[in-house]
Amino acid sequence: MSAPTDIRTTDPAAERTDDADLVVARTWHPWRWVTSAAVLIVVAQFIHGLATNPGWDWPTFARYFTAESVLSALWMTIKLTLWGTFLGFALGVLLAVGRLSNNPVLQVISWTYIWAFRSIPLIVQLLFWFNIAYLYQTMSVGIPFGPGFFEFEVSGVISGFTAAVIGLALHQAAYSAEIIRAGIISVDHGQIEAANALGIPRLRQFFRIVLPQAMRSILPNAANEVISLFKGTSIVSTMAIAELFYQVQVIFGRSGRVVPLLMVATVWYIILTTVLSIVQYYIERHYARGSARELPLTPWQKVVTKYREIRDTGVGAPRGATR
Repeated sequence: MSAPTDIRTTDPAAERTDDADLVVARTWHPWRWVTSAAVLIVVAQFIHGLATNPGWDWPTFARYFTAESVLSALWMTIKLTLWGTFLGFALGVLLAVGRLSNNPVLQVISWTYIWAFRSIPLIVQLLFWFNIAYLYQTMSVGIPFGPGFFEFEVSGVISGFTAAVIGLALHQAAYSAEIIRAGIISVDHGQIEAANALGIPRLRQFFRIVLPQAMRSILPNAANEVISLFKGTSIVSTMAIAELFYQVQVIFGRSGRVVPLLMVATVWYIILTTVLSIVQYYIERHYARGSARELPLTPWQKVVTKYREIRDTGVGAPRGATR
């Protein structure tokens, strides 16, 4: 008879106990904490200066922050931004299509427009349109090189606001055209060839295949352009248009309180830029649905999830117990 075989059994519970006794030492990063402490000290000093330095004159800031004249000028700034964005990107789409078309005439015209309007400073364009009546006192609508149907006075149609919108929109169109073109050509051409092989109509290809993927590249740059346009509306103050920065200049020119009035404009610019950034985040999140299996949580969803974790951690625990 053979000798009995020594069979050794392993206790899973014992293995788990041994594993639980293992302690992984965390890596110590002393310079990281030193740097963080130094940054926090600088931030605390800055906040302390904002709160205690009388030069900021926060009572004057509070008095004018929601003043009727300031809110009216803020609405003017928003209108200039909306009109400039809408018309600029609408014309930018046409210019981008012209650049990508097989028609050499459209390609040359689109390229020349983009080259010219990106070369000329925005303030020069605004002042040109503001003084367009010096070049053309009247304009007519009719057959090219033929009779006109009716005429109108340029000074009566193109006001300061209209000139500002035209200048901002034409300037924005040159930059938005390149952003849109770059987004379209970033889409893999193989997908378009596959769609052609499947017989999908060209219009459906653009809206179902090309545009959703192009928007992922277009949106970040387009949002930057909108924010730049929003802040760039302050340039129209040279045309005596009562937008936010111009109105602030008028007020501190009368009161002499320069710093608090500049802070009024600064805070409003920060607030509206933050709103635009939030809108950008959710639009980008919408178009990112096809690029990932599961989208990351939004900041609000992270807060709700963390709250539920904290709430559920305490459920069922005896009073006075800690986990």
